Amino acid sequence: MDGQERKHRILMVSDFFFPNFGGVESHIYYLSQCLLKLGHKVVVMTHAYGKRSGVRYVTGGLKVYYVPWKPFLMQNTLPTLFLTFPIVRAILIREKISVVHGHQAFSTLCHEALMHARTMGYKVVFTDHSLYGFADAGSIHMNKVLQFTLADIDQAICVSHTSKENTVLRSGISPQKVFMVPNAVDTAMFTPSPERLSCDEIVIVVISRLVYRKGADLLVEVIPEVCRLFPKVRFIVGGDGPKRVRLEEMREKFSLQDRVEMLGAVPHAQVRSVLISGHIFLNSSLTEAFCIAILEAASCGLLTVSTRVGGVPEVLPDDMIVLAQPAPEDMVQAVKKAIDMLPGIDPQLMHLRMKKLYSWDDVAKRTEIVYDRAMQSPKTDLLERLPRYLTCGAWAGKLFCLVMIINYLLWCLLEYLQPTEGIEEVPDIGPIHAHLESVDDLCETQGN
Repeated sequence: MDGQERKHRILMVSDFFFPNFGGVESHIYYLSQCLLKLGHKVVVMTHAYGKRSGVRYVTGGLKVYYVPWKPFLMQNTLPTLFLTFPIVRAILIREKISVVHGHQAFSTLCHEALMHARTMGYKVVFTDHSLYGFADAGSIHMNKVLQFTLADIDQAICVSHTSKENTVLRSGISPQKVFMVPNAVDTAMFTPSPERLSCDEIVIVVISRLVYRKGADLLVEVIPEVCRLFPKVRFIVGGDGPKRVRLEEMREKFSLQDRVEMLGAVPHAQVRSVLISGHIFLNSSLTEAFCIAILEAASCGLLTVSTRVGGVPEVLPDDMIVLAQPAPEDMVQAVKKAIDMLPGIDPQLMHLRMKKLYSWDDVAKRTEIVYDRAMQSPKTDLLERLPRYLTCGAWAGKLFCLVMIINYLLWCLLEYLQPTEGIEEVPDIGPIHAHLESVDDLCETQGN
């Protein structure tokens, strides 16, 4: 059968999914919805959020497993290596999965699910959504974990060319295995205001998590200077985080209560209403693989001012964004340039351009090609896979091999205690999966 006609059964795995909001969560949700429309079966696996545990269905018949693990740190579950194997195995078999797709390098659940899937012989794909350094202790640790996961991966996806280079350097994965598939934006949700805003008062919007990585400290220095130079400018700051206190102190120090509005956390459903109240969107991130927030702002017709970091320069055409170095002086000059450009900006025209540039349907079709490529990769047994882990380092390589051997033995134990034949398979419900080609024979041979 031609690879383009194959219908896949996909398990999306990440610690980050709704009801939490963010770029990774949006990416998984919109990609899953578009893959469902293309006729694939998609199931999401994440950890429990508060009282939300068990199996839930969301828009479009998307099935979500909220497994009973609570977040340990920054919405990540506690690393256990092997304890997640029984439930991951049960989901893979029950849903007759053919491809496991993990998201985000610092998702514990993602790494463990990919490890278990490879042990069982499933095809695995990984998407990296962030950039990491090479020098600090946290990055060194994370890069070694990523090296372990990607040592035995079928295909990988990065959201920008900069992200691809970063991932290849950090993990040592072959560049031929890495695809670049960008993020997108729901242009039907993020539309400009029907009436063009007056330029008598210029409103600059900031919507971001107020943390160091997102440049909150940079905002503390940029906002007072912009307010001093431009009396007509007013700021709206949406978002919450540990750095919010610094922004509040800055507002008090410079008596900017009437010119800097602090909204706190903004629900995703209200982001558009905040964006369309402004003329300029300000992004001060210190590191960014892509930045969906810029797409949402541009789709609403806002001119963007952003730091020139990571994959941000790849996101928008030059006439829709003003880039600056992550320094207060350069950011202030970029804001000045953006204010001068405002009279020539047509929000409706910008929105139409965004509809042509970015589409989740296009992202889904490109991801579909990656799945097809993963399914064509040759099957390998444990003895063929172990040498790949030995390349991860003199000591780390041996440790990784030991982990995979133990995981294989655990799989054999699970097969003995609960044979695959004793796990009930879930029927595909609804017309959306009615035309799925049967891949039962493929799933039955995954563990052989």
